[in-house]
Amino acid sequence: MYGVTITDLIKKMKLKNATPELDTDKIVLTHPEINRPALQLAGFFEHFDHERVQLVGSVERAYVSTLEQSRKMEVYDRLLSSKIPCLVYCRGMEPDPDILPLANYYDVPVMISEQTTSDFMAEVVRWLKVELAPCISIHGVLMDVFGEGVLIMGESGIGKSESALELIKRGHRLVTDDVVEIRKVSDETLIGTAPDITKHFIELRGIGIIDVKTLYGVESVKDTQSIDMVIKLEDWDKDKEYDRLGLEDQYTEFLGNQVVCHSIPIRPGRNLAIIVESAAVNYRQKKMGYNAAQELYNRVQANLNRKM
Repeated sequence: MYGVTITDLIKKMKLKNATPELDTDKIVLTHPEINRPALQLAGFFEHFDHERVQLVGSVERAYVSTLEQSRKMEVYDRLLSSKIPCLVYCRGMEPDPDILPLANYYDVPVMISEQTTSDFMAEVVRWLKVELAPCISIHGVLMDVFGEGVLIMGESGIGKSESALELIKRGHRLVTDDVVEIRKVSDETLIGTAPDITKHFIELRGIGIIDVKTLYGVESVKDTQSIDMVIKLEDWDKDKEYDRLGLEDQYTEFLGNQVVCHSIPIRPGRNLAIIVESAAVNYRQKKMGYNAAQELYNRVQANLNRKM
């Protein structure tokens, strides 16, 4: 599992740091969920998720204001000594001045967000689930074709990058060439991104490296894309049986998630860009409830029944 530093959190969520003396680069978040320490402020620390971001809203702040000074300091001390990664006050609320010395003592950054508690929680959970998701890197090209994430795979030199360039010229968008970082953000969703070092670049054998964003404009690239289908390019084998109807979908697996996969044989003269476009549109039709192969099968069966 990857880690996200508190510094990353501050930049992403535009937080105000109330404890600038602390080094937020050294504190790493490893859990994508958030905890509101209402029960902890009441003194109940059983099953406390101390590794999560701790969020203080108006309810928690109102409860603490009812405590006697000695009791308040006791729960503050126990909360901050539990090795929590950070404490965030929402709605622009200033932290209790009594908590800041303890926060510095226990190395717990205290931040302030202008967002409402619910909005902040939803945004941080969504962001952390992506950043901390299980991740693998594979060899391939990821494109956004008609809104569908198409991962083009195949042996080196088979024509993945050339196909991607033709798709870009036809108005589709490049996410990444050569190396695709795949993150599992849920049991149904895989997100693909480019490594920072190769983002927006394509390698074409015989020409070299080209910068897609510079040559074709910002509308030709995209930072992230869900992976909806896989196109596997392979050399034509006249002895191999290829699927000609598509009645049954084939799948490949990444990080435990199943993704629709089509094996496309390569022969001179085949326009791969049009094939990929057609596969993307056909996949979209299936999601909308129309299956051309099933429709053909139904017509054939109906015709046979009439003749019998």
